[in-house]
Amino acid sequence: MPTNDGAVPTPGTAGDTAGLGAVLWDMDGTLVDSEKLWDISLTELARHLGGELSPATREAMVGSSMWRTLDMMFDEVRLAHRPEHMEEAARWLSRRTEELFQAGLPWRPGALEALRMVRASGLATALVTSTERALVELALESIGREHFDLVVCGDEVPATKPAPDPYLIAAAKLGMEPARCLVIEDSPTGAASATAAGCPVLVVPNDVPVPAGPGRVQRESLAELTDPELRELWLRAVAGNHWSTESVRSAVPLRDQ
Repeated sequence: MPTNDGAVPTPGTAGDTAGLGAVLWDMDGTLVDSEKLWDISLTELARHLGGELSPATREAMVGSSMWRTLDMMFDEVRLAHRPEHMEEAARWLSRRTEELFQAGLPWRPGALEALRMVRASGLATALVTSTERALVELALESIGREHFDLVVCGDEVPATKPAPDPYLIAAAKLGMEPARCLVIEDSPTGAASATAAGCPVLVVPNDVPVPAGPGRVQRESLAELTDPELRELWLRAVAGNHWSTESVRSAVPLRDQ
C-alpha cells in the first residue's frame, strides 16, 4: 500500500503493517555461548548440594528459568524442595555464574555481525531471555545494550519460557503482532515459548537439537546472515504456520499505534 507521499513501504519498516517488523533475540546459546559457562556453575552447584548433574538433566535445563532449573536440580540430587534451601542454592548459582560472566562472554558464530545487520535494517529489536535481570545486565556489558530497543528478563514476567509470556510481552511493548516478530532461538524450551506466542521462529541450534515444527525454519549458524535472507526466512516460517493471529491469546494488549 502506498504511503501518503506515494512511496511504497519496504516490508518490515514503519510504513508497513504486514511484513517483518521485529527480531526478538534469545541470549544464552543464541547470541553468546554462555551455556558452556552455565555447564560449569550448574555442575559445581550439584556437587555443592552433594550430588552429580547428569547430561540428560543438564540438557533439559537449557533455556529454562532459574526456578525451573532448580526444581530439576533438587530432583536430580534427591533433596526436598524446601524454599529456604532453594533460595540459598539460587544465590550460590547466581554468584558463581556472575563470576564466570565477568570474564567475558564468547560470541556464537556470526552473532555480533547479525545483531549489527538487524539494527542497521531498521527493524525493531528485543532481547528476550529466561536469565534474571542481574546477570543480564552483566551480560549486556559484553553484548552491547545498543543492539536492543528493550530487554525482557526471566524474573520480570508472570511465567517464563516455555510459556508464551516473554515473547508476548516483548511483541506488545514493541507494538507488534507476534506474527510480525521473528524469534531467533537455540533451544527446545525457547522455541516452544515463541511458537506458543504465535511468533515465527528461526532455530539456530547449539548443543541441543530442536524439533522441527510449524512456523519454524532452521539455519546452521548466524554467520553471513543478510537482511534479504532474514526476511525470506521469516516468510518461509510464516508460510509454515497453522495458527492464526486470532487463535493466540495475548497476555498483554498491544499498545495504541
